Amino acid sequence: MSQQGLPLLGLRVLAVEQYGAGPYGTMFLADQGAEVIKIENPSEGGDVSRSVGPHFFGPGDSQFFHSFNRNKKSLTLNLRSDEGRAIFRQLAATSHAVACNLRGDVHAKLGLTYDALKDVNPAIVCAHLSAYGRAGPRADWPGFDYLMQAEAGYLTLTGEPDGPPARAGLSIIDMMTGLAMSYGLVAALHAARTTGMGRDIDVSLFDLALHNLSYLATWFLATGDVQKRLPRSAHPSITPSQLYPTGDGWIFIMCNKEKFWRILCDALDRPEWKSDPHFVNAAQRLANRDRLNILLDDVFRTRTTADWLAHFDGRVPAAPIYDVGQALENPFVAATNGIHTYAHENGDSYRMVAPPIRTEGIAAPRNAAPALGADTDALLRGIGVSDEDIAGLRARNII
Repeated sequence: MSQQGLPLLGLRVLAVEQYGAGPYGTMFLADQGAEVIKIENPSEGGDVSRSVGPHFFGPGDSQFFHSFNRNKKSLTLNLRSDEGRAIFRQLAATSHAVACNLRGDVHAKLGLTYDALKDVNPAIVCAHLSAYGRAGPRADWPGFDYLMQAEAGYLTLTGEPDGPPARAGLSIIDMMTGLAMSYGLVAALHAARTTGMGRDIDVSLFDLALHNLSYLATWFLATGDVQKRLPRSAHPSITPSQLYPTGDGWIFIMCNKEKFWRILCDALDRPEWKSDPHFVNAAQRLANRDRLNILLDDVFRTRTTADWLAHFDGRVPAAPIYDVGQALENPFVAATNGIHTYAHENGDSYRMVAPPIRTEGIAAPRNAAPALGADTDALLRGIGVSDEDIAGLRARNII
């Protein structure tokens, strides 16, 4: 398949980013064809995630880094220097957007805002991701995913009721905030294309974490109800929608529509449950959840998880409980081309999960994450910097 036709081909984004949230978001842009130029400080060894273990392809070549930075370019540039900021302004004049995920009070100090760049590019969009926002009493606070989960209530919603508070197993706040940043960036670019005027857009880890409370927040704000953890990861308002024990493990059942409850009853050979007054509708099943679960437990224990999934054959919403390895080796993943192979600069190849956004007939790019500064010289030549000046900048540790 050709990569021609990727929706963001021709878009140039300067990414002043570190670690996870920002790089995850701009990777979505790069996967869709954007030229994402990762700006890395040469005096600090570039993005700190290059050294995040425990798994490496080589010294300073972290597999963690590769997971967030495929399809990008790397340009080393010290933005704490006047010369570095001047070069950044030259690059901004040839770019469409800036994406930044530094601490909230740093964006303006480094000249990464619309106000600082509009004179060289009135249409540029500056997308800012921070922990707690660029204004307010926490603008200068550092912050990370798990802290947001803790303060936004997630740890009281995850795990068993009698266990300790538990975070989600993945850095979901980082990832969703990065994606929200890129969504905001593209939305602002749409407006800039119409008006010729760019802008700043902001998203913070804290705001995203709070926003994700969604209907649980509405319930509290409207009624004062504080949702607590439920046994076996049960849904707060729908049943059956939780874990059930099978003959050899667990299965997750989600009858989140009335029709699926009726289908489940027939599949379990319990058609009488459909008319039982205790289970006849969603409200009654919720009121009698414990009673229903005793019956369902007894039935589900009679077969293995694989047997139940084969028996349901897609008619009942159900899933096995896999570990990470089993999830990636799932035959369905292979059948849907869910794993892509990337060529490392050392000549080896490695595999990663494929981009989730797909366009029929158009291939996603498959470029490995760049070595530190791999594209510095070519990009600087592109804005008119001579080889002699490049050598001088490197000698002064500006690049």
